[in-house]
Amino acid sequence: MAELHNQILKITEAKAIIRTESVQTLWSGYGEIKRYYLEGGKYPNVIVKHIQLSDTDIHPKGWNTSLSHHRKLKSYQVERKWYQQYANQTNIHCRVPQSYYAVEEGTDLLLVMEDLDSVGFNIRLHHEEVALKDAKNCLSWLAHFHARFMGDTGDGLWPIGTYWHLNTRPDELERMENISLKKAANGIDQQLNNSTYQTLVHGDAKLANFCFNKNGTVAAVDFQYVGRGCGIKDVVYFISSCFDEEACEKYEPELLNHYFKQLEIALNKIVDYQSVKEEWSMLYRYAWADFYRFLDGWSPGHWKMHSYSERMTQEVLEELKIV
Repeated sequence: MAELHNQILKITEAKAIIRTESVQTLWSGYGEIKRYYLEGGKYPNVIVKHIQLSDTDIHPKGWNTSLSHHRKLKSYQVERKWYQQYANQTNIHCRVPQSYYAVEEGTDLLLVMEDLDSVGFNIRLHHEEVALKDAKNCLSWLAHFHARFMGDTGDGLWPIGTYWHLNTRPDELERMENISLKKAANGIDQQLNNSTYQTLVHGDAKLANFCFNKNGTVAAVDFQYVGRGCGIKDVVYFISSCFDEEACEKYEPELLNHYFKQLEIALNKIVDYQSVKEEWSMLYRYAWADFYRFLDGWSPGHWKMHSYSERMTQEVLEELKIV
């Protein structure tokens, strides 16, 4: 611990660590995120994500396998790469924490980042309290993020982003109860992977990973599953994290209209916006079906497997003539 504290003091040029507080422990005992309050130096406080890959024997759903360990290991290496190479390419419309230091040494990874709370992004929302305007603000963030990285190859990140991507979830695929969807899984995946317009997707763009300020502007955190993909996958996953089936039905046109308007503004004619909109709109149901596939194997009966996501999935199966 003393070595870690000395490293943080050196990075921040602070005289002393006044105190620390835990922000979050990482899944499966992989480490912890802490806020450090500092005396002197360049920053009054910083967020430190310290990942230790040696002790990994706890998982809330019992998914402790060699494959899950390596997927998690890869996700932290991807996040380090994100903060080293990509985070500084974002802009005020798709705000992320500034990276002060990101390094991998042996079985430890250390990320030292800006504390978003200290610059006003200190509001977190739960899906039971999120308003339509809040959801739109997050979709604006996603639109600008997707536009900013449109066509980027994402070197060093996941070849295909999102934490539920099919190739990284063979255990969940094997456990699926929906046999028709299981048969269609590869076809759905290919539809999404073969989209003409690829960008970087956040990969875990749930409501909990957005930080709001008092004006409603948002910043996003947690880039363990960022990688290549069509942006509509982030949109679907975000909407699923906010609303139940009734709200999804009710707000679908308004939310998609808002996202695509923001995407048009952000793209600023660098690509054919109408073609992007046409393709990603067509893939909206496929992205729902893809996420539903993951839930069916990972957590059957999950609250997101509601009538709306089920209908989206069924429409895709009928289109693929798999029933």
